[in-house]
Amino acid sequence: MLWTRRVLYSQAGPSSGGWQPLNFDGEAIHLKGTAELARALLVLRLCAWPPLVTHGLALQAWSQRLLGSRLSGALLRASVYGQFVAGETQEEVEGCVRQLQALGLRPLLAVPTEEEPDSAAQTGEAWYEGNLDAMLRCVDLSRGLPESPDLAGKTLMQLKVTALASTRLCKDLTSWITKPGVSSELSPERLAEAMDSGQNLQVSCLNTEQNQHLQASLSRLNRVAQYARAQQVRLLVDAEYTFINPALSLLVAALAAYQKDTHERLRCDAEGAHRAGLAFGVKLVRGAYLEKERKVSQLQGTEDPTQPDYEATSRSYSRCLELMLSLVSHHGPMCHLMVASHNEESVRQATKRMWELGIPLDGPVCFGQLLGMCDHVSLALGQAGYMVYKSIPYGCLKEVIPYLIRRAQENRSVLQGARREQALLSRELWRRLLGRSRRLPH
Repeated sequence: MLWTRRVLYSQAGPSSGGWQPLNFDGEAIHLKGTAELARALLVLRLCAWPPLVTHGLALQAWSQRLLGSRLSGALLRASVYGQFVAGETQEEVEGCVRQLQALGLRPLLAVPTEEEPDSAAQTGEAWYEGNLDAMLRCVDLSRGLPESPDLAGKTLMQLKVTALASTRLCKDLTSWITKPGVSSELSPERLAEAMDSGQNLQVSCLNTEQNQHLQASLSRLNRVAQYARAQQVRLLVDAEYTFINPALSLLVAALAAYQKDTHERLRCDAEGAHRAGLAFGVKLVRGAYLEKERKVSQLQGTEDPTQPDYEATSRSYSRCLELMLSLVSHHGPMCHLMVASHNEESVRQATKRMWELGIPLDGPVCFGQLLGMCDHVSLALGQAGYMVYKSIPYGCLKEVIPYLIRRAQENRSVLQGARREQALLSRELWRRLLGRSRRLPH
């Protein structure tokens, strides 16, 4: 969901002299302190060790029993928590944001709260209402962050739908939506009307309890969206599992690029938004749930909805990226894109096509990476003048560490593949230890 409050698009065309590819060889990481580089290298190497990721929650519990909560917490704050989390208090988050801004990067706050699809369903509405309060506080925190003049109107935050609506409800809705000849009672228009009016919504495929939960979920989503709009904070809604995405797509168009039909869905959604005169915003991601998606499809005896291999996923991402950049170049302020990727080739493709299509660096295209990862790409983009956001979870250890471990389990292939980043960090650390001068790019 992308609320456009002011025109972010300028008519600047390509710069003269031809496109110059960005240097992702680690030149920009000299901007970081030695302690930061050492911590990043240690944490990334630990996260690339499969047993640590697989048994992370058990190891955390074991360390608390052996070392005590205080010492265990201190070790986590000095390592994993310090690498991937902005902090717990408003002051700590603001300090992290100032550091990012000094490096040419922007914040994208994320509440580390969600319901896992394979966990026991939450009972009652209290858990989701608590998440609603956390989302509203995140809007306030995002709006109140230190802001440079060029950030006006460009404040973003992340939103996870299953923090406000149960995964069980989304599964039930998806099973109904995907049936042939489904009625219009589950149309986006009807759901939007229920959101706006607050009137009781009755869906025939749901029982009384589920209908009540659907109504409450729509109310929560509407409250977050309306409050974010009033505060001029734009919401980037996370794509989730394919087996609930049809239900989520009733509320938002947030789809992951590893799905086989993503390109067609993007095209149809963009055309629908254009016909309705609505702004269309996309956070384009590769996806992180491959293992679980494939296990679910095997258990259900259905076709695997994901791409067969990494190369096919990259081709899909490239096609979707080309489609979105073309739409941005034609529709300007009514179409926005976040290239949410750690892949150097995807980032290079995006920057080159932006130059070829005349999309300015301060226009409706931005880039996104995770806090604590891929800094050699983020910093190179930021120093070159592109808009770059770092996804920043925040909160107390008890809330954030389980969240980080789940994210690491979902992104284990990304973490294990971060060898290039580790090599760049190691090279820069050795250069400093040996007192060698930094080689300047030609």
